[in-house]
Amino acid sequence: MAEAEKLKEELFRKTKSGWECTEDDKKMKIFEFCDSYIEFLNNSKTEREIVKSTKKLIEQNGFKNIVEYEKLVPGDKVYYINRNKSIYLAVIGEDSIEKGINIIGAHADSPRLDLKPNPLYEEAGLAFLKTHYYGGIKKYQWTTIPLAIHGVISKPNGENIEVCIGEDESDPIFTITDLLPHLASEQMERKLKEGVKGEELNLLVGSIPYGANIAEAVKLNILKILNEKYGITEMDFVSSEIELVPAFKSRSMGLDRSMVAGYGQDDKVCVYTSLRAILNIEKPKTTAVCIISDKEEIGSMGNTGMESHVFDTFVSEILNKLNVNRPNLLDQVFCNSKMLSADVDAAYDPIYSSAYEKNNSGYLGGGVGLNKYTGARGKSGASDANAEFVARIRGIFEQNNIKYEVAELGKIDIGGGGTIAYILANKGVDVIDCGVPVLSMHAPYEVTSKFDIYEAYRGYEAFYKS
Repeated sequence: MAEAEKLKEELFRKTKSGWECTEDDKKMKIFEFCDSYIEFLNNSKTEREIVKSTKKLIEQNGFKNIVEYEKLVPGDKVYYINRNKSIYLAVIGEDSIEKGINIIGAHADSPRLDLKPNPLYEEAGLAFLKTHYYGGIKKYQWTTIPLAIHGVISKPNGENIEVCIGEDESDPIFTITDLLPHLASEQMERKLKEGVKGEELNLLVGSIPYGANIAEAVKLNILKILNEKYGITEMDFVSSEIELVPAFKSRSMGLDRSMVAGYGQDDKVCVYTSLRAILNIEKPKTTAVCIISDKEEIGSMGNTGMESHVFDTFVSEILNKLNVNRPNLLDQVFCNSKMLSADVDAAYDPIYSSAYEKNNSGYLGGGVGLNKYTGARGKSGASDANAEFVARIRGIFEQNNIKYEVAELGKIDIGGGGTIAYILANKGVDVIDCGVPVLSMHAPYEVTSKFDIYEAYRGYEAFYKS
């Protein structure tokens, strides 16, 4: 028996929780790191806020806008902001950039509710804002929870007005009502996905009329309040980007404080860990690049999503300022590059075990997750990492004693998902998905393990230095 146990130890895949072998000093580092992550979550709920927080943090750590440089040399730290909703960072390496770059790419956007262009209306003495949900959500989860209003209103004169209502303790909050059980017999017969319909996700914002015997007096009073606070009229909603996000705070979770609960951890957990990792990079052998993209939750389209060519423009500008650019060099750089697509994965949930295949699932506390392919059904839409590249990443992690696990997104034919991996793979980059396992993904309150968060940070740093 002793021989068999020894052989199992040598040959079997290690599946123990990472907490089991975590010493107290490392545990303290994990908790301190996650305290700063929780603060980041609470201050950066939208993509614009993430870019703003990122800009402040990186400038404190020596990064400069690439337009400030005429020439780049190894060790220079540069960034480029794309329309205030995505940002690209780079630390110039000592090796020729023609040999490729090391990229980590995460996304700043998360599932939420957006306001429609003409959102404000009054019905039965109540004022509501009409919404259009963004990304894959279970609509019923967004009713009867406290919601905050975040965003920007852009006026024709060029003025941009930032809006944030519901985060300060003195602010009002908002909610979407639901039908009481006593009257919900018909609603309860609906399929779960239609329990609350998209057109029923209307935000309750007021009930006091401006005066007596005035049509739409409650709507008028809401507009008066907004006009006094922000100087806007109803027409200004047309040129706004207003998002509704959960108003509750991210917190440590569990009696042992081993987890983080918070909104938008898909994919802000990978944004923060990859960002913190690149801040540790001074003069790498290979140029290190961090992508914080937008629009991933709706297909990465648009000029702030990864399907645009703005990232290509950023890398081309690096080539220009290294004074090495020539026709087709950008393509060659991409073909020689390596990437971790830093996006979250579904953590195994024993309450809903029928959706998972236990042997190929990520587990909370199992470390940073590698996902060789995503897609759906027969790997449709997937970027399937080559075996040689998977081995390379394994080597980096194992040499640096970083705990990792390898998983798929649930059982075959149950569902599926995607990341930005395929977009960079289409350029010739070697890519694998690498992120933090999440419980309750896409819900208003998601759960992650502090151990996994810290291992993702360590893994990303090791990749940059490889």
